[in-house]
Amino acid sequence: MMRYILPLLFCFVSVAAYATHNRAGQISVRQLDGCGLAVEATITTYTKASSTNADRDTLTICWGDGFCEEVARSNGNGNGVVLQDDIKLNTYIATHTYGGRGTYAISTTDPNRNQGILNVNFPNSENIEFHLETSYTFLNPLFQGCNNTPVLENPPVDKGCIGQPYIHNPGAYDEDGDSISYSLTTPQQGVNDPVPNYVFPHLVTGNEGSNIFLNSVTGDFVWDSPSRAGEYNFAIFIISWRNGTPIDTVLRDVQFTIEDCGDNLPPQIQTIDEICVVAGTLVSFPVTATDPDMDDQVRLTAAGGPFIVENFPADNTIWTDRTYGDQPFTKQFVWQTTCEHIADQPYTIVFRAQDNSEDTTGLSFSKTVTIKVVGPAPEDLQAESESNEVTLTWESPYDCEVTVDNSFFGFSVWRREGSNQFPIDTCTPGLAGRGYQLIDPQVLEIEDGRYTFFDQGLDRGRTYCYRVLGNFVRFTTTASPEPYNQVESLPSMEVCIQLSRDVPLITNVSVEETSTSDGEMFLRWTKPKAEDLDTLQNPGPYRYELFRATGINGTDFQALPGAVFEAPEFYLANDTTFTDTELNTQDNAYTYRLDFYANNEFIGSTTGVSSVFLNIASTDETNNLSWDFDVPWDNFEFTVYRFNQQSMLFDSIGRSSEPFYSDQGLVNGREYCYFVEAFGSYGVDDVAAPLINLSQENCGTPLDTIPPCPPQLEVFNICDGATTCVEEELVNELKWINPMNLCEETDDVVGYRIYYTPVEGGDFELIASHDDSQDTTELHMPDLGIAGCYAVTAVDTFNNESAFSNIVCVDNCPNYELPNVFTPNGDGVHEIFQPYPYCFIQSVEVQIFDRWGVLVHETKDPDINWDGTNMDGKPLDDGTYYYVVRVFEQRVSGVSERAEPLAGFVELIRGK
Repeated sequence: MMRYILPLLFCFVSVAAYATHNRAGQISVRQLDGCGLAVEATITTYTKASSTNADRDTLTICWGDGFCEEVARSNGNGNGVVLQDDIKLNTYIATHTYGGRGTYAISTTDPNRNQGILNVNFPNSENIEFHLETSYTFLNPLFQGCNNTPVLENPPVDKGCIGQPYIHNPGAYDEDGDSISYSLTTPQQGVNDPVPNYVFPHLVTGNEGSNIFLNSVTGDFVWDSPSRAGEYNFAIFIISWRNGTPIDTVLRDVQFTIEDCGDNLPPQIQTIDEICVVAGTLVSFPVTATDPDMDDQVRLTAAGGPFIVENFPADNTIWTDRTYGDQPFTKQFVWQTTCEHIADQPYTIVFRAQDNSEDTTGLSFSKTVTIKVVGPAPEDLQAESESNEVTLTWESPYDCEVTVDNSFFGFSVWRREGSNQFPIDTCTPGLAGRGYQLIDPQVLEIEDGRYTFFDQGLDRGRTYCYRVLGNFVRFTTTASPEPYNQVESLPSMEVCIQLSRDVPLITNVSVEETSTSDGEMFLRWTKPKAEDLDTLQNPGPYRYELFRATGINGTDFQALPGAVFEAPEFYLANDTTFTDTELNTQDNAYTYRLDFYANNEFIGSTTGVSSVFLNIASTDETNNLSWDFDVPWDNFEFTVYRFNQQSMLFDSIGRSSEPFYSDQGLVNGREYCYFVEAFGSYGVDDVAAPLINLSQENCGTPLDTIPPCPPQLEVFNICDGATTCVEEELVNELKWINPMNLCEETDDVVGYRIYYTPVEGGDFELIASHDDSQDTTELHMPDLGIAGCYAVTAVDTFNNESAFSNIVCVDNCPNYELPNVFTPNGDGVHEIFQPYPYCFIQSVEVQIFDRWGVLVHETKDPDINWDGTNMDGKPLDDGTYYYVVRVFEQRVSGVSERAEPLAGFVELIRGK
């Protein structure tokens, strides 16, 4: 027996020697060789310095492509660097070349975490492995550029005090200009394997009433009021985004210690929270550290993007000086921003104040400040018009058109109809949500010393407003550089211009009668402006010709018979009306165009102008109205009318500034009819306003088409307690909550449908239905075992079925045990070697050996039924026999082999 005991003892001693040391860390990745397939990965760990037996001079890095290797520690001459508070800093740097582009999970796993972490498998955190992982993506270098993960400037080890807020910020900076977001997660012990028995710090017993919060934008992790001293860990996903797509995820594992600081309190920092500046501005602000304990001295340090930017970084000299000073202790942060610093993401600086209290190793406090550097607005935007064209010019040179990194890309030109004089906010560059349309993404043309842009094909008589943005990008390092990570400047001031009106303007296309065959449309137009037309150059006679096309954006224009209007003199060519008849206005919108002639010479055409077409989508007790149109004026308000069965007239029921309206609280099954009145304006002084146009009439019948909210499901079975393997107890008990008790909007549940699949990820099948909303339980006995996945849906009075509830998968709890003795002596008791009653076993592979290692019996029968004979059927002598059993279990994921074979000894006793 000694040969089995000694290896086990040696294994135990080895694990103990290499445990209890990992505290925190992360993996960063840098691309090499001009965006090629080679990378450099840096593993950074913080360990327990006093655990010398567990100190690692090498770690194993796995590159995510099936290849793993040992990498030596590189800092401190290969010995690491010992910090205060029993912490050692270790870095391990390795390079690797991949076989192709893709996303790879680069990781390291090391036994084990340090002892005593309160929220990781407490009180045995030293038994839990330490895992770091970074998901890294190779981008297409031709179009997307290089990729490097963010640099994390702030260490992931820290201290806080009971009753005082604890704050940690990674101090992330991305040299590629990618956006960064932060997400709280669970520390890991392996790939996709969270540490066991983990709770977030504020949920540890003794911290009741406190809360944690992670700012997903700035990265600040805040625990408002810890109350139990000890060591805690949490983890953050630091996610890099390029062009709205996540590309990298760094898992940072953080450890901090909460101390009972007694009367000693941590220092505080007074400074700004955030600032937004135009590139070229000198950023300068004081940072002051004070301490409630007046006898303590304090020191101030800082880390962050402004100190490590490639071009023109802030001077870090005073911030790396760790000298203590009397309080209040003030340093001045100074950074001369330049055009090279323009970025979509604010720069983060983490200021850290630490005191020199004698009873501790120094209490600290951190404060995060963000600095956003934006591009300057283009200056002196001017506009001139001729016919249907606008010429825009603006000042050259632009303040940021020449940069060291060649990041200036050009100007983008934006247009809208009508003015929007919004106040310029330095923190909000660009024109998103302001109603402007991008009409050219890159303008660099210069004429007569000014940047110039020509906007052509515009509608006569309309008022157009323009703004210009400067754009900055990063370029790929390929032979033909491509832009990525575009950043917009502040917008220029707005310039507006009204085009000359030498053609008529259509002012009304209004439905007068709704019918499938006898519909009518009323049209009106106003004549050109005399000075714009120049009636001396364009004498009469004057002629209007009206054309019609079917649909909102119809293009199949046909001349309307009888819709030609002439006047010998301009003063007689007044505003004109026409009623178009015999139309299907119920099913169709119509678009009209007017051609204008002077002295039989074609002058021009109006743009197409459509009627307002009303659509209705009916749902539960609601008709959702929406309407479409294509008109050259601005429809700024709409009145909705509904037919009143009592008065037999249409009543106004509401107004909207948008082309939709929801009429609610209706009776299901009853028809309601509507039309919409649109109010608009050209925004031109000599054209009457408002322009009033009606849609066709349309009707809708509300019906309940909205399914209920899904129920909330729980499943219970014998695996929640002792396993008896009694067939009658192999039942899953389903219980769910009526969604009428979960969602305010659900009020008519009448039944449920229960779905099941025997394997995780399988197709669900309906196994039961309930017609009583109060019947919220179901007993299900699967055909084989109790493993499977369940979902429940709710059904309402209109037979609308909800989405699935939460899917609950339950697994079998396989039980297979063997006795240590049997007596094949003919007395009818314990005659054969067989397992105790077992559950959820698909099959086994049994091998039994004598003391010399000779195989005496083998079988795949789970019942074994060994009668004590050898392979030839001859009785074996009394003695101890050794068995090894591979056990194949029925699981919700399918049949799988138990991780470790079942091995042991059985005593064969025949007796005399």
